[in-house]
Amino acid sequence: MIKFTIITLFQEALKPYLESSMMYKAAHKGLVEFNFVDLREFGLGPHKSVDDTPYGGGDGMLLRCEPVFNAIESVKKKDSKAKVILPTPVGDIWNQDMARKFANGQAESFSRSIFSDVENTERPSPLGEGARERSEKNDSSCHYVILCPHYEGYDERILSIVDYKVSLGKYVLTGGELPALIIIDSVVRLIPGVLGGENSAAIESFSDGDNLEYPQYTKPYDFRGMTVPDVLLSGNHGEIAKWRKQHSGKAK
Repeated sequence: MIKFTIITLFQEALKPYLESSMMYKAAHKGLVEFNFVDLREFGLGPHKSVDDTPYGGGDGMLLRCEPVFNAIESVKKKDSKAKVILPTPVGDIWNQDMARKFANGQAESFSRSIFSDVENTERPSPLGEGARERSEKNDSSCHYVILCPHYEGYDERILSIVDYKVSLGKYVLTGGELPALIIIDSVVRLIPGVLGGENSAAIESFSDGDNLEYPQYTKPYDFRGMTVPDVLLSGNHGEIAKWRKQHSGKAK
């Protein structure tokens, strides 16, 4: 089973999605578990503040170290092997291969050049013995902690407690909740038993590098003059496979 613990200020933005459709079914089957940590509970002072103005000036507010470290450490006290994911523009671009390895409990197999530590910060490698054993056994039982940043950003020292820095592309969002959902969804759907068909996740776009899946059709045969390619109705599986291969593509 894969366990996700999400550290956020806005649980209400995440729960409706995680309690619906395939995410709900996966949790109901016991294939995945979702937990939340309210970052505000670790805030400072009477107002439970989690942010402050940046040194050197500038607009916006930054997440402070103390609440974030305390929140993450509260999870690690219960599970020292939990790995921390931070959605951030400085992270490596998330892709299907990464999602597959996280789903298989093999995230540690990524090279240090892909998920590198913050510069000049010394800390233990995420390649611990327990993690290495899980990878070798292809055991998908693992625990990921996703920190959802907010405001202008976060104190750079927070990276010292992060195992994986992940970016979803060259754009900026108001918080880490949407990236967290995307990461979770892309991983959970690849867990065996979540999707209906045995090969549902094996034969699709990005299942093999940058491939794009062939076009697909369903009833009716003729819709407003647009008809289904006759080869797909031929019953000739060899010709159908040939057509599908010819019409598969590569992502630009």
